[in-house]
Amino acid sequence: MLAARLPSALECGLFVLPETGDILVFGPGAEADLSDLPKDRVLIIEDFYPDCKTWKNRGYRVEQDLPDTAAAAIICMPRAKNLARKWVAEASAHVSGPIAIDGAKTAGIDSIFKACKKLTLVSEAFSRAHGKLFTLPFSPERAGAFADWHADLAAGPDGFITAPGVFSEAKIDKGSAILASALPEKIGRRVADLGAGWGYLSAQILKNEAVQTLHLVEAGKTALDCARRNITDPRAQFHWYDARKVTLPEPVDAVITNPPFHTGRAADPALGQAFLINAAKLLTPKGTLWLVANQGLPYEATLQEYFRVVDQVVLESGFKVLKATAPKSQPRAAR
Repeated sequence: MLAARLPSALECGLFVLPETGDILVFGPGAEADLSDLPKDRVLIIEDFYPDCKTWKNRGYRVEQDLPDTAAAAIICMPRAKNLARKWVAEASAHVSGPIAIDGAKTAGIDSIFKACKKLTLVSEAFSRAHGKLFTLPFSPERAGAFADWHADLAAGPDGFITAPGVFSEAKIDKGSAILASALPEKIGRRVADLGAGWGYLSAQILKNEAVQTLHLVEAGKTALDCARRNITDPRAQFHWYDARKVTLPEPVDAVITNPPFHTGRAADPALGQAFLINAAKLLTPKGTLWLVANQGLPYEATLQEYFRVVDQVVLESGFKVLKATAPKSQPRAAR
């Protein structure tokens, strides 16, 4: 929780802001409090569509790519270790002043602190609220110290392109593989993949020549950029958007999804439920939703509320594949 540590770090001089220049804030999340920073100088680096929209609505500048130079940076520790290292390397190469790294113990802040300490000069760590904040002061050697931490699009499982921080970057997700094997030959001409990630499920769908259009909807721009590399089929259309709210040019015959169910590290079944509710709005009156989920997630009640027929078609290795057909009439979402 950045707000628990940043004000004290600024007050005691652990993190000293330069008088001019942009302050990069990497991945703060919509819940972060940046009120202790000069708003007109903050540039948020974020690729998650809902958070981008939230910060822009608050009047902040938001970008996915780094500027050539910046005066300072704050890195909010992400869940993925490889992404944290990538951000440290990028900040070190682009920032001419101090870099603050903040995170909870559960996010791996102790590990990144020790790793940084082995490579370059670091400040003492300020501890509070089950987390730490420390800084990397500027030095001419800092950028080179983290050269090996740079990571970008790279070869992933089965020849797919993935990137640090995307879901299932190192291996094909077991649930997605189970869902792919459960899909019928006659899935429909128009299909949508909600939460498409780097495109594994969509690639399997496009092996079906009867599919005429496939919409890949993904909130993570980095993941969607990977999908664009992995899928060059002209039938694919890519949408950087929130799958819970997206609308499509026309109703689809089928929706496939392996929805997320975490907000940060906390389980949040409502996130996946929102995917299912919007799926019902995207389908034709006789359309079908195909869903894979951990066996214990409570999605059946939501499906029964929004669909006329709900069946469990697979139960395997702790995963279930649910088929929901014929959405009940609901007011269509406005984009």
